[in-house]
Amino acid sequence: MPEDAASGRDRMDALLAAVLAFSAGLELETTLHRIVTAAADLVDARYGALALLDDDGRTTGLAVTGVDDATGGRIGPPPAGHELLGAFVTGRDPVRLADLGSPPGNPSTRSFLGVPLVVRGAVLGRLYLGGEHPFTAADERAIVALAAAAGIAVDNARLYGETRSRQRWLEATGEISAELLGGADVHEVLRLIASRTAGLTGAQDVLIALPAEPGGVLVVTVCAGPDADVLTGRRIPLGGSTSGAVLDDHVPRSVPSLAFDLGHGVDLGPALAVRLRSTESSSGVLLAIRPRGAPLFEEHELQIVSAFADQAALALRDAESQAARRELDVMVDRDRIARDLHDQVIQRLFAVGLSIEGTRRRSGSAAVTVRLARHIDQLQDVIEEIRGAIFDLHAEPGAGRGLRARLQNAVIDTTADSAIRTTVRLAGSFDRVPAGLAEHAEAVVREAVTNVLRHARADELAVTVSLDGDLLVEVSDTGIGMPEAAVRSGLRNLERRAAEAGGSFRVERPAGGGTRLMWTVPVP
Repeated sequence: MPEDAASGRDRMDALLAAVLAFSAGLELETTLHRIVTAAADLVDARYGALALLDDDGRTTGLAVTGVDDATGGRIGPPPAGHELLGAFVTGRDPVRLADLGSPPGNPSTRSFLGVPLVVRGAVLGRLYLGGEHPFTAADERAIVALAAAAGIAVDNARLYGETRSRQRWLEATGEISAELLGGADVHEVLRLIASRTAGLTGAQDVLIALPAEPGGVLVVTVCAGPDADVLTGRRIPLGGSTSGAVLDDHVPRSVPSLAFDLGHGVDLGPALAVRLRSTESSSGVLLAIRPRGAPLFEEHELQIVSAFADQAALALRDAESQAARRELDVMVDRDRIARDLHDQVIQRLFAVGLSIEGTRRRSGSAAVTVRLARHIDQLQDVIEEIRGAIFDLHAEPGAGRGLRARLQNAVIDTTADSAIRTTVRLAGSFDRVPAGLAEHAEAVVREAVTNVLRHARADELAVTVSLDGDLLVEVSDTGIGMPEAAVRSGLRNLERRAAEAGGSFRVERPAGGGTRLMWTVPVP
């Protein structure tokens, strides 16, 4: 008896030491390894394995001891509920076998002891031990007691991990909101959402698919991961696909594969799909894909990613609302400026022009009359430029809104080091000019002005760009004209640009001297 009592006290001391060892930390992976190592040491087992299970009995984590890497690779996954261990895997009672035998590829072992880890009525995992000598009833009682404490330790570690995961998701949400409020491009923010989702879920690829057209297919617009080149641009059908189902009922899903959604050509593993409302009028889908053979996304991961997608969508909508408010403020301010220019500046210029015209008619000097007529023309040019500015102020934001400034800058930059007197006249609402055509017009002005400076030896240069049905660029000078060599070489680029835009280009030599270039293209 004293010897048995001493042995019992030693076993109890060893059990308490084991519980303290694996209860010391909150990292899940570390806790699992400590548990399986403590259990094997407690009953002198040669091998041990601890498998975490999800609600459907699938293995989501595994820790082993006494098995090297080569043997572990031959064993493969832990018991899945069939063959010899089927009764144990589906039950909650301990199983102790004196002669298990050695399945092919498994380490040599005879005895087996397995117990479930149960917390609040749910099986969190199962502990498997194997040895060369039969396990006793005392061994079974010790492992059952250890498993009870281990279940609590695993549950605490999982809760701690989920809490830390939620904290990281909140930090990612804050980062995305800060980027949006800082004026970052929405496409770059979507890329940031995909990147953060990949890092926080352990996904290999994270995609954001947006609708290509109302009621049509989805197109993978953003992809973070090694398969970006393969997956970006993939078209996802709505009918029969996981993505279409998520858009239809707004319920996130965890699936073994997205093969139907994305087709073949990439090794697809388990995936989750959640709805992402990208704008007020359209919705997309966020897809996270793990490597083949990886565990399925668990329910808590699905809930966290879904909440993250909702927060990201709110941030996107807030950014769109703020951008709309800023644009409205700009438009209101532009309307005020345009109204003041029209009602005050132009009217005063008209009054000055009328006064000059009256003075010109009463003048008895021919020279003064000519100078006053020139001043009247200059005032008219100023009025036309102000009217053009008013057109641009009323224009919607677009590619052509900055064309007026670009053309003016092109002339100023090109003539900055020249003494030539330059007149620039811009007329029309340039917001109608597409981006590609605006690029052509700026290039034509730069090249034409450069040719004048190189070849014409002119004292005066006039640049007129007008939009009235067609876009007309006219560059004229008072010089000696362009030599034939310049016409054959330097002007071919202007001809090519006109031809590409479906327009025409010609060079004229007015009777009074100089050269006039006319570049005309239609505006869609």
